[in-house]
Amino acid sequence: MTMTLPIYQVDAFAEAPFTGNPAAVVPLESWLADEVMQAIAAENNLSETAFLVPTPDDGAHDFSLRWFTPKIEVDLCGHATLASAAVLFDRRGFGGDVIRFSSRSGLLSVSRAAAGRFALDFPELAGEDAPIPDGLSARLGGVSVRAFLGGRFEMAVLESADAVRAATPDLRSIRDAHARGLIITAAGEKTGEGKGPDVVSRFFAPHSGNDEDPVTGSVHCAIVPYWAGRLDKRSLHCRQLSTRGGDLYCALAQGRVTIEGAVQFYMEGSISV
Repeated sequence: MTMTLPIYQVDAFAEAPFTGNPAAVVPLESWLADEVMQAIAAENNLSETAFLVPTPDDGAHDFSLRWFTPKIEVDLCGHATLASAAVLFDRRGFGGDVIRFSSRSGLLSVSRAAAGRFALDFPELAGEDAPIPDGLSARLGGVSVRAFLGGRFEMAVLESADAVRAATPDLRSIRDAHARGLIITAAGEKTGEGKGPDVVSRFFAPHSGNDEDPVTGSVHCAIVPYWAGRLDKRSLHCRQLSTRGGDLYCALAQGRVTIEGAVQFYMEGSISV
């Protein structure tokens, strides 16, 4: 039996159309079979497709939220959570000030923020100092690696924003060596007027079907704790230097990371499955 479901495509962490990271959002009344949700995500062929189900009898959460790449289900996704909240606030008539999601990573919440942005409240996922893996510089195209952190997300700290832009990673070796993907990051470039990001990054996750993710909210749960300590700043303007690019306005407090971003609605309609 064929069913028709609503679908939205939203550019998250996008200050303008055709920037940021596109996510599909599929609101449901109840969960579909896992293999059906995975097939929908593969058909969409975006970094992530989010599925959400209302939980009216759960006093601690408003919706349950899951995310699928074209290949796998993931434990945490920032941009598709941002997109899901924007759909609920601006297209589905959610009346509260804060949306609370249950997820594989626990309670996640999203609220409206200044300048038309939305603010994610995510867990801090600080990495741990680790030896720089042998050959990592070569696998990134010869750029110099200053430090390396292990953890839920592995992170290579490079010498400059130019080095982050110039890196040409060997995606096969990253897929084999880094189960959840690899962040590369550096301090940002400020103009003489003090404008520009505090931190820049790129993120590679070829195992999940995203060779280079355009803008990744979840990895900033690891990026922000590191740079907050290095720069002695609790609030950071971060920019992901993918081809599409995107800006994230982040703050660190009491084991949580707040990540603000803008969204651009691109498309809405229905799918038949």
